[in-house]
Amino acid sequence: MKFTIYQNSRQGPRPYNQDRLAYSYSKDALLLVLADGMGGHRNGEIAAQLAVKTLTDAFQRLAVPALSSPAKFLIEHIQQVHDMIENVTQSEEFVESPRTTIVAAIIQRSYLYCAHVGDSRLYHFRNGHLLFRTEDHSVVQSLYKKGMISLEEMATHPYKNKIYNCVGGEAPPQIDLSDRHELSEGDTVLLCTDGVWGVINDQQIKEIVQRNTDITQAVTELMDSSEFASDDKGDNMSAIGLQWGDRPESHSAVSTLLMPLGETTTIINTVTRQMVDGSSPYELSDDDIENTIAEIQNALIKTQQKPRI
Repeated sequence: MKFTIYQNSRQGPRPYNQDRLAYSYSKDALLLVLADGMGGHRNGEIAAQLAVKTLTDAFQRLAVPALSSPAKFLIEHIQQVHDMIENVTQSEEFVESPRTTIVAAIIQRSYLYCAHVGDSRLYHFRNGHLLFRTEDHSVVQSLYKKGMISLEEMATHPYKNKIYNCVGGEAPPQIDLSDRHELSEGDTVLLCTDGVWGVINDQQIKEIVQRNTDITQAVTELMDSSEFASDDKGDNMSAIGLQWGDRPESHSAVSTLLMPLGETTTIINTVTRQMVDGSSPYELSDDDIENTIAEIQNALIKTQQKPRI
């Protein structure tokens, strides 16, 4: 595989960043995952971090060098994130369950597989045209499909930020698995949170991707444009951009041709934390979150290893 990839996340006007994102690749497969912890619920960053860590850990374990079924991998491990969030809610005695959106993609044998829950999006561009975009699990999207509001009204509707489907909610997530898409040389794949697409529309996103031949420049301009367009009530903004094919002139270019069969590389985006009034707004520190996740994963492994009677 040959591709160029870049990811970035910015806190924006929010007091802290609940977005988490990462990519991981083996010789023959690539995972992109982005999660937006829901700010309207406590400990959203735990849900988002658990989502990213669970999928990247599983990918490193199973993609040696390819996944037996990319679609099954996405469905099973997004569901596992939901189950693990239920466990952490009970073990930590949270007042309410941490919740997150998620969009994740697998690229294998030049095919793109995508699954999502909520309103974090995946875009697939080719030669300046938008070939595919995931459909938000949001109230306004549902109203639009029913013909109750127009496309223009969606942008200003009072429920524009409300979603009906998430990972970690009271109901099991409805995991939306898209049809697989074959990638061609030069295609661009973009994953982003509503902090990006909520303030710059699809046409603007397409124009930014089209005029930047380097994916690092494209994602940076997306971040800059989103941040500029955000008001004091804006959201965290995060994106992962990938250009498929050989771009040897780019510093972000990756080739897995000489990669050993059992090796994987994972890059988890570092989230910097700003303090509010000299103190952290988080109930749990990063170390607390990591320790909690490790405890959940160990407990889950022990449960799976118990013999059935």
